[in-house]
Amino acid sequence: MKFSIRQTERGGSGHPAPAVLQRQAYFRLHACVILWGVTAILGRLISLPALQLVAWRMALVVGVLVVVRRTWGGLRAMSLRSIVIFLGIGCVVAAHWYAFYTSIKISNASVAVSCLGLGSIFAAIIEPVLMRRPHERAELFLGVLAVPGVVLIVGGVPLQMRLGIVIGVVAALLSAIFTTLNKRFATNNDPFAITCIEMAAGVVVLGIPAILSGLTIPTPMDSVWLLVLAIACTLLPFVMWIQSLRYVTAFSTLLMLNLEPVYAILLAAVLFKEYEDLTLLFYIGTGIVLLTVLLQPHVRQFAHSTK
Repeated sequence: MKFSIRQTERGGSGHPAPAVLQRQAYFRLHACVILWGVTAILGRLISLPALQLVAWRMALVVGVLVVVRRTWGGLRAMSLRSIVIFLGIGCVVAAHWYAFYTSIKISNASVAVSCLGLGSIFAAIIEPVLMRRPHERAELFLGVLAVPGVVLIVGGVPLQMRLGIVIGVVAALLSAIFTTLNKRFATNNDPFAITCIEMAAGVVVLGIPAILSGLTIPTPMDSVWLLVLAIACTLLPFVMWIQSLRYVTAFSTLLMLNLEPVYAILLAAVLFKEYEDLTLLFYIGTGIVLLTVLLQPHVRQFAHSTK
């Protein structure tokens, strides 16, 4: 019996079977979701403007990675073409984070993370194009299913916060783009090297305007939160996320990331009492968006069984 189980769990070469690797990838993704759920809270706690916050965040990640031996080994093994590609993706990541934290500063953490749920809708359209595969009806169905939820989210926030929703939607679009691009190009490269290159690109793209606008030195308390944000909520989950993309689609990744608002909204309600600014419509809309996460595996399974 032990032999048969081992045969099921591992391939003939002794390596874990694809199903095992996929389960591990989903476990890592959920860990990423929990850690990324905290980033919105840290965005509220850190007093720096969005541009300065993201520039410092990415700079700290690069500072850690340059002293890791594995990073340099991955960089030496990477082709010049791949380096250029990941530099470009890093610019998209930087733009996404800047939009996300700007949305938090304009509205609040709950609104910003709820908008990220739209990433799966954009991915359902973008991923097949960039990955050169046909569109799947199940993905498009789930994307459309989330639209009423988004409408309710917009109707459930005060008028002065709606610009934050617009910027949050832009952040969601950018997340779909860089997730899909990483899915396409990250497979044969080291995740530490990829993360270092992408973060370095962000440091340049955002660091220059941050310096020109007057670089702000973080306060001691901001420095503590920035270190937590950079290491525990950026470096660790970003590396795990890139590893997971080898075994799951970008659409499934972004659909699972829709769980991020659950953790962020609960924490924001407890720490900042953000529920006082939001109506019941907002929470109903968020619930509809999150419902797509629960339906995703069932809808995809049904769609494949009917082919």
